[in-house]
Amino acid sequence: MEPLTLEKLIEQIQSKDAAVRAAARDGAGPVGAAAVSPLAKIAASGELEVARAANRAIQNIVYHAGRPGADDDAKAVAAELLKLLDGSLLNGGLPVQLRRDALWMTWQIAGEEAVEPVAALLASADLREDARMTLERLPGEKATAALQAALAAAKDAEKPAFAHSLGVRGVETPGVPDLRLVPTKKTSVQPVGR
Repeated sequence: MEPLTLEKLIEQIQSKDAAVRAAARDGAGPVGAAAVSPLAKIAASGELEVARAANRAIQNIVYHAGRPGADDDAKAVAAELLKLLDGSLLNGGLPVQLRRDALWMTWQIAGEEAVEPVAALLASADLREDARMTLERLPGEKATAALQAALAAAKDAEKPAFAHSLGVRGVETPGVPDLRLVPTKKTSVQPVGR
């Protein structure tokens, strides 16, 4: 089977034939960064099975770009994913779930260039947790600094989650209770600080 072109991928991912869609989805990886935005548009507005295939095709592009020795591919795909995060690709905006998926794909291949756009999503009630977990996994000190700034500005109820993410990165957060030690039922037992 010959490799897909961008045009063929977009055509076949929208096919009514499930086998054609599946082949396009599975062969999307080498098409690369140029396919991310067109596929996201399809994933945002297509019929359910077509939208799923488009979303999965983006994931396959991410996996392909994340292979060893493909740093340029990874940077190009990460840059396209970052464009999806603000949700402005479509006039009506991208669905929240697609933006969540883009966040999860971002941490798999992005570097420190993703910290600012991801940290900006901490202000979104719909995306805050996914953004926090993405920052937890992004490499470099900028991600740690963004989590520390978020912890300092967080409401008390949000602090344990940010402290957890910092703990995963090896940063201690004295005075913030561990999520595992915060009672879930009314109790007279006081949480233990970190």
